[in-house]
Order: sequence, then C-alpha cells, then structure tokens
Amino acid sequence: MHIPDGFIAPQMYLPAYGVAAGFWAYGARRLRTALREEIIPRLAVLTAFCFVVMMVMVPLPGGTSAHATGIALLAIVFGVWTAFVSVSLVLLLQALLFGAGGVTSLALNALAMGLVGSAVARTSYLLLRRFHQGFALVAAGWLSVNVSALLIALALGVQPVIAHAEDGQPLFFPFGLSVTLPAVMIPHALIGIGEGVLTLLMFRLLSQRGWVARR
Repeated sequence: MHIPDGFIAPQMYLPAYGVAAGFWAYGARRLRTALREEIIPRLAVLTAFCFVVMMVMVPLPGGTSAHATGIALLAIVFGVWTAFVSVSLVLLLQALLFGAGGVTSLALNALAMGLVGSAVARTSYLLLRRFHQGFALVAAGWLSVNVSALLIALALGVQPVIAHAEDGQPLFFPFGLSVTLPAVMIPHALIGIGEGVLTLLMFRLLSQRGWVARR
C-alpha cells in the first residue's frame, strides 16, 4: 500500500503534509498523556510487529504494493492516535532505511493507513463487538486495509488530472482510476481477509497475556 516517490504531484503531497503535520502534533500530545510505564514495552512490540508485517510487500501494477499492516490491532488495543503516531514512525523508517514508500508521499501514506485505517478499524470494532467480538475483529482488520487501499487508489488515479503537460501527458503517475481502482482494490479485498484473521488471532493472544484491557 506504500506509494513511492515520484508518483504524487506537489499539488497533492504538499497539502497532505500540511494536514498531516497538524495531526502529528495533536497525536504526539495525546500520546504523551496516554502512555504509562507498563504500556511502552507493549506498544514497542506491536509497532515492531507492524514494521515487519508491512515489509512483506507484493508490487501491484496500480503503482503501489499489497501487504498486511497490523494497523487494526494497534488501533483496537491502544487507540487511534497512538496507532497513527506509531504507524507514521514505521512508514518513516521504512522509507528512509529501505526505500519502502517515498518521503514525498509519507504524509499521504500516513493519513491513509495510519489515521483513516486506524479510525475505521477502531470505530467498526466498537460498533460490531456488541454482536460478536470475533466478527468485529475480522471486520475491523478487513476494513482498515480496504478503506486505506481505496484512498491510495484514488490518490494515484487522480494524478493525470491534477498534474499534466499542455498536451495532456501526465507529469507524474500516468494511469487513471480505471487502472488504479481494480489494480489496488482487488488484491486488497483478499489480503483484507488475512488481515482480519491475523487481527483476531493476535487480539486473542494478547488478551490471554493480559495486554488488552477488558471493557
């Protein structure tokens, strides 16, 4: 789901950085008040888990990659803002150390996966768990991946419209929505199932170890 450098026009990634900067500042403040001494090692372990899971990437023809994320688990266990900050750090390290995702597209990746993905996962879990917790966990995992993937596909697909030469040739990403939507969404619809199962299994494991507060 990582967008590399050179695919997103400044008309999009500069405003994305402006939006993300405000959310990063707010998330950092929330994180400072939420963290307790016993939480820090657990957060570090799950953040490292997300780092490893997101490094297993399959390139897609739509200009991005397909992979699991672990974001739903982070959001359900620690909350949206903690997950957003943690995922943003993961994306930054992956971009700088491994070239997985771009620096110019970092804000867009962080907003799509870290913020929206976390918010969708957390909200859907809280709404659905009253009916069946297992289903709520699987749904949260699936939705977190696919809503994030949809935003990425839309961002890529509008590039030929917002950045093109006088003759209409795209200056950055060359494919429109007719390519990006199926190329990104179809694989992630399947990967989302694995993400949902992974979220369920990991949540149960963490619950058995007392890492998840009973609510």
